[in-house]
Amino acid sequence: MNVVLPVLEFFQSILTQPAWIMGLFAFVGLVALRRPGHKILTGTLKPILGYLMLSAGAGVVQTNLAPLGTFIETGFHITGVVPNNEVVVSMAQSVLGVQTMVILILGYVVNIIVARFTKFKYIFLTGHHSMFMACLFSAVLQASGFEGAQLCIIGGLFLGLVSAILPAVGQHFTDRVTEGDGIAMGHFGSLAYYISAAVGSLFKNEAESNNTEKIEVPEQYAFLRDTTISTGLTMAFFYLVTVVAAYIADPTVVTELAGDMNVLVYALTCALSFAVGVTIVYNGVRMILGDLVPAFQGISNKLIPGAIPAVDCAVFFPYAPTAVILGFVFSFIGGVVGMLIVGATMGIFIIPGMVPHFFCGATAGVYGNATGGRKGAALGAFVNGLLITFAPALLLPVLDVFGFENTTFGDFDFGVIGIVLGRAAEWFGHVGVYGILAALILVAVVPNFVKTKGAVINHVEED
Repeated sequence: MNVVLPVLEFFQSILTQPAWIMGLFAFVGLVALRRPGHKILTGTLKPILGYLMLSAGAGVVQTNLAPLGTFIETGFHITGVVPNNEVVVSMAQSVLGVQTMVILILGYVVNIIVARFTKFKYIFLTGHHSMFMACLFSAVLQASGFEGAQLCIIGGLFLGLVSAILPAVGQHFTDRVTEGDGIAMGHFGSLAYYISAAVGSLFKNEAESNNTEKIEVPEQYAFLRDTTISTGLTMAFFYLVTVVAAYIADPTVVTELAGDMNVLVYALTCALSFAVGVTIVYNGVRMILGDLVPAFQGISNKLIPGAIPAVDCAVFFPYAPTAVILGFVFSFIGGVVGMLIVGATMGIFIIPGMVPHFFCGATAGVYGNATGGRKGAALGAFVNGLLITFAPALLLPVLDVFGFENTTFGDFDFGVIGIVLGRAAEWFGHVGVYGILAALILVAVVPNFVKTKGAVINHVEED
């Protein structure tokens, strides 16, 4: 045990870091393509550096979203549960640490096996989300009466299967977003993004003419075409409105956050820093895509025929930067509406978390825009805001057994999977869990016996 645990921790450290996962797969792909040593070195390092840049930008965004959330809670007197993946996972590690590590490792093995031997060719590369999902499976399965090796094996099978299947569910929408760039969605908010795209399809006749990236701007406002400038100005408006409301409600909270800085200057600094973080994310994405996708050709050609990388939601932001901001705003509005509905019907206030509403809402906006232009982006993101409010509220009772009543997972897929698995176990016991697992295995295996041209639900078949 003294040897096994450090080994598990080493692999967990690798498998929870998307930068290293991307670098590893890029390395394997370039070796398979027999590229020269210097090409392998640079082709391996660039995806790693690109994702580290993306993470740095995301960190800046999250850091500067935190005060905005505080301003809103203080200024508008909102208290309740704030969905947060990281908080749930950190709380769970004290009781579920080893199980989570084993499920994570087995999940990656199963994902690769499924991609190699079935028509679901998607390799899930967003390691921290795999970690979160492994934690969810360990919590729900343990609450359902599973333990030991049985728990870890079942959890690993579930993780590997959903990692390969979920990207396929909406790949036709992802291809609309990327115009067939050969990547998939590797983020466990995916079902909400696909629903947003489906909602956007209500305006499919306007997808091209009213695309958010084709909004006409008068010449004197042409500077708004600069994504960093337009993001900074938009966020400055939100920060100034909320900081004034918070200052009126409780000046102490705002002045403590601002420190030695004037509160208005502090709000503007946060807003512009947020814009800088988004720009860093965009640059990191360009570096990732420049080398990761070509390297995957080696894996696709030599090791896993047809392999498709499933990547983080932020990778999709540069495809529609205007839709990113539109999506964030309307997702947040949906979150506020959802909070009021859930509060009135369930007696729980699910406070809109700035981080999920930015990253998930922005992605929903990008997907909605791809199918329905600016109306699709707005309505799709609004629906996303409702979904990531209702799902965490319904997931709360499932997590109560571990004392997680003050927080819950924030992204939609966690809510759907946790609720379905938890309720199946509650109503049907172990038979319900095994039934869902059997259904997923059938979904993965049956297409092998159906004549198709390539990966399941891939754009190659549909076009």
